Amino acid sequence: MKTIRLYQNTPFAEGMNTQLDKENSHHLNKVLRFPVGKNITVFNGDGFDYIAVVENAKKTTNLKIISKKANETESKLDLTLAQGIAKGEKMDFLIQKAVELGVTRIIPMKLERCVVRLSEEKIQKKIDHWQKIANHACEQSGRSVIVNVSYPTSLDELLKESGHNGFVLHHRAIDGLTQATKSSKATLLIGPEGGLSEKEITESENVGYQSLLLGKRVLRTETASLAAIANMQLLWGS
Repeated sequence: MKTIRLYQNTPFAEGMNTQLDKENSHHLNKVLRFPVGKNITVFNGDGFDYIAVVENAKKTTNLKIISKKANETESKLDLTLAQGIAKGEKMDFLIQKAVELGVTRIIPMKLERCVVRLSEEKIQKKIDHWQKIANHACEQSGRSVIVNVSYPTSLDELLKESGHNGFVLHHRAIDGLTQATKSSKATLLIGPEGGLSEKEITESENVGYQSLLLGKRVLRTETASLAAIANMQLLWGS
């Protein structure tokens, strides 16, 4: 039977009796029809997997934590993806796959060529939606550290942060990753569907971001993001 992994923002400890929340209970009992007496894995973002036996599965699901073990799936590369907000399901797809590929933080970027303009009343709902996608991607990919999806940020705010070791991806760059210095921490800035403007590229370079080229072809934003992350993980992470 496939290992069932569920994220829940709850303290866990060996020998502890606990309950799944309403959403996880519904998924386990109504969708998966998981049998009582079998083991599942739960995690809360602390880097450990907790093995638990399902003791009751009615309106609420009771668990007993029987063991815990360190999860060693995290990459050696601490990678932040600063991604221009893409339209519709593209952003959902980007977040899901970026988490699977091992990024540690995702910052949705409000950039000049973003087509998506989120109103203030809709921003929190969208962040909650993106965070849920990230959480499920952690479950699926075997990670036990939750990837935070930040509040949408402007380029000025991003560039004020220190310690970036930043890379700005665009097709007019000259050097690729093989020319870059190996690092254990990096920020990757990628534009939305229309790409980054010349002004945004220049401003990024002026604070030390290195321009990065992935090849001679112009890539869609979702292709560019995932290709860059995969290459960084191959060269610098695992």
